Amino acid sequence: MNYQVLARKWRPHNFTEVVGQEHVVKSLINALQNNRLHHAYLFTGTRGVGKTTIARILAKAINCENLQDFNPCGQCSVCQALDEGRFLDLIEVDAASRTKVEDTRDLLDNAQYAPNHGRYKVYLIDEVHMLSGHSFNALLKTLEEPPPHVKFLLATTDPHKIPVTVLSRCLQFNLKRLLPAQIATQMAFILQEEQLEFEEPALKLLSRAADGSMRDGLSLLDQAIVFGNGKVSSDAVSSMLGTVAHQPVEDILNALAAGDAPAMLDKINEIANLTPDFADVLQQMLQVFHRVALAQQIPSAIAQDVDAEMIAALASKLLPEDVQLYYQIGLLGQKDLDLAPDPRSGFEMVMLRMLTFRPATSLSSKTAKPAPSQQVISKPQTTQQHTSIPAAVKETLVASVSTTTADKSGVPAQETYKHSADNNWADMIALMSLAGPTRELANNCVLESIDDSACTLIVDPGYMRTTRSEDSLQKALQAYQGAPLKLIFKVAKPTVDTPAVQLVKQREDRQQAAVDAIAADDNIQALKEHFDARVMPGSIEPV
Repeated sequence: MNYQVLARKWRPHNFTEVVGQEHVVKSLINALQNNRLHHAYLFTGTRGVGKTTIARILAKAINCENLQDFNPCGQCSVCQALDEGRFLDLIEVDAASRTKVEDTRDLLDNAQYAPNHGRYKVYLIDEVHMLSGHSFNALLKTLEEPPPHVKFLLATTDPHKIPVTVLSRCLQFNLKRLLPAQIATQMAFILQEEQLEFEEPALKLLSRAADGSMRDGLSLLDQAIVFGNGKVSSDAVSSMLGTVAHQPVEDILNALAAGDAPAMLDKINEIANLTPDFADVLQQMLQVFHRVALAQQIPSAIAQDVDAEMIAALASKLLPEDVQLYYQIGLLGQKDLDLAPDPRSGFEMVMLRMLTFRPATSLSSKTAKPAPSQQVISKPQTTQQHTSIPAAVKETLVASVSTTTADKSGVPAQETYKHSADNNWADMIALMSLAGPTRELANNCVLESIDDSACTLIVDPGYMRTTRSEDSLQKALQAYQGAPLKLIFKVAKPTVDTPAVQLVKQREDRQQAAVDAIAADDNIQALKEHFDARVMPGSIEPV
């Protein structure tokens, strides 16, 4: 028997089976329900998102003899003929192969005749932007005054090449790129129906590689099934795609967060033995940095993420400004990979660049407050003068910064918990080693009371809490007290500063102190006086 590829075998036959295009499906069903069908529809979007498929379903729906909730029944003679490709009233044209005006005129000459079997004669023109200018002019005449029994369904990946005169006569629907989670869910459903073994991480790799296209995703799935001899496994898919699994990427980022260059290079050496595509590894890192930045600003944005725990952990280890810096370095480093002597050395240089240009406060600011005597530095600026600066002045512009290494021995003992400084809420948060959304919740609360039976927190009415973060905070507090206490939230405006507000004020105070120290520095004043130098706004950072 001839094998039918998954993309064709599992192509949707009704609106219910369409994945990820609910906005288009809802509009078309409403039009059918209220009998408000337009004479011309234009479906736009990237390849493999369902433009032609939805057009065929619509052609089936407007001719179906027995609609079921305004969905094609799939049983009548019209539905069966359309599914089998023998419905005479559906004229399907690939505009890429019929661009001449003569082809278009021949096609439209029969539009005046009534349909053979269905209610409407449907012209489905795929890649309509490929038509020539004269062909569009020929089509425009029929679009302006179409016969009542004719419907036009146009599909294109490039609507900007279609004349505005044609666009203005069509009802346009823009189909979305599918999310990796939507593609992975559909793959899992298909594999279950096909009774094939698979691993969830393998589907995540395939869905990311599909780049928003369901058809591309199913084509890759076909390839993965053959490559894995009937089983879709993570190792086989990684080998097939030439990609590296997510775990090594996570390990490299953890080493980066810790400032551990030897560990980072060791992990790069491990994945180099797998002959990976280092450009893809860098792409994965950029995706992680993006989601970490989201988690730091809007914790709920990653609540449904498949790697939410890993993202939350990195978000607690990295400063927001560091994440932005790493993302920018990685983004610019992508184009350097092709210029490097080899991809591995280029990738290593990108990672070492992240370590080298990381602000000196990245580790120290998380583990200890800076002493008043610590110096501040100003970022070097490019000036028009080429006069040499005296060595004595240079030395005062760069300060040695000692970083305090965080204690990595684990959670302190229960005795340490119970006797922390008079139940200071900020100290308690630090001792409980909270991370991600749970730490954000704790930082936005004020402690009212705590004992072995209950803990009462005051939270601002404007702060959005989640059940997951509340449960995590309660478990941490129970471990802190060594008792099954109950966590109680009081929704009210806090009368004292929350830890989050305190952190913001501390940063502002440190920044102002740094600015004042630079302004009062004798060497800086000497540079201003002798070289007409100036301190660039935004260039001063506390150390």
